[in-house]
Amino acid sequence: MHLFGINWVGVNAENGRKLVLSLVFIAVVLGGGFGLRALVGLVLTRTDHATLQTKFWTRQGISLLAAVLLVLGLLSIWFNDPTRLATAFGLLSAGLAFALQQVITSLAGYFVILRGATFTVGDRISMGGVRGDVLRLGFIQTTIMEMGQPPSVQGASPAMWVRSRQFTGRIVTVSNAQIFSEPVFNYTRDFPFIWEEMAVPVTYQADRARAEAVMLEAARRHALDTNAMTVEAKAKLQERFGVEPVDLEPRVFYRITDNWLELTVRFILGTHQIRGAKDAMSRDILTAFDAAGIGIASATYDIVGLPPIELVRRQRVGSPDAAAASKAGE
Repeated sequence: MHLFGINWVGVNAENGRKLVLSLVFIAVVLGGGFGLRALVGLVLTRTDHATLQTKFWTRQGISLLAAVLLVLGLLSIWFNDPTRLATAFGLLSAGLAFALQQVITSLAGYFVILRGATFTVGDRISMGGVRGDVLRLGFIQTTIMEMGQPPSVQGASPAMWVRSRQFTGRIVTVSNAQIFSEPVFNYTRDFPFIWEEMAVPVTYQADRARAEAVMLEAARRHALDTNAMTVEAKAKLQERFGVEPVDLEPRVFYRITDNWLELTVRFILGTHQIRGAKDAMSRDILTAFDAAGIGIASATYDIVGLPPIELVRRQRVGSPDAAAASKAGE
C-alpha cells in the first residue's frame, strides 16, 4: 500500500481482511466461552451433587478449549501456507524461549500439576514458602488463601502473626514454576487426615499413669473417630502408594528430660479441625489435672552458693544519729 509517499510493508487488502476476521473470531470465541461458562455454572448451581472441584474443572476445561481454538484459528487465518507457518513458528519459538523463560516454565508447571494430580482447588498445600488453601489454579500462577504457622516454624519466612493453621486473610499468588524447584506439600489430596501431637510436661512426683489416662481420654473425645474414617480413604491410600495407614488410635509417648517427664499424645485429625480440637483437649486436660492434683512442670533453678555479703549502714552528715555517734566518739 502506497500512502503519503511511503510504501507501507504488509499493509494491504488481504492483511486488512485477515485482521478484521481475527478480531471477529477472537470476539466470538471469548464471548462463546464466557456464555458457556455462565451456562454451565448455572446448571451446576442447581445440581445438588456438584462440588467445588466439579465447578472448577468444568470452567477450566472450557478455558482450555477456548485457548486451543484461539491458537488454531489465528494460525489458520494468518498462516494458510504451511511453509510460512513453519518459518513463523520457528522464529516465534526462539523468541519466546529467550524472552519468556519464566512464563513458559510456569505454563509447563500448570500442565504438570494437571497431569500429575499434584493439587486442585480446595486442597491445603504448602508451595513456594506459602501455606494455605488453593483458591484458583491458573495457567501461570496459583492463588492461595494464606494460613498461619505453628510455633515450631514461626521463624520461617515470611513472618506470621497467626500462630496456628488458621487463615491470615492474605491472598498470595505463587508461580507454577515453583513445583520444579521446591517440594509441594499436600495435606488433603490423597489422604485428607493428618497426625498431630501435643506435649505436656509433668513432674516426676506426679501420678503419671493418671496423667496419661487424662490425655488419652481427651484425645479420644476430640480427635478423629477412626471407625468413622471412610474405608475409601484407606483403600485409596493403600492402592495408590502401597501404604496402609497405621497408628490410627491415640497413644501417649514418654520422654525423660533433665527437668520433667514429657508426655506426648499422638492422634489423627482432619486437616481443617486441628486448632479447635487441640483447644478443646487443652481445656479438658487442664481441668482434669486440677481435679487430680497434677501440676504442669516448669524449669526450676537451685541456688547452691552465694558470695559473702556485708551490710553497711551509711549515715548522713547532720542527722541526729550522726551527731550522737560523734559525741560517743569524743
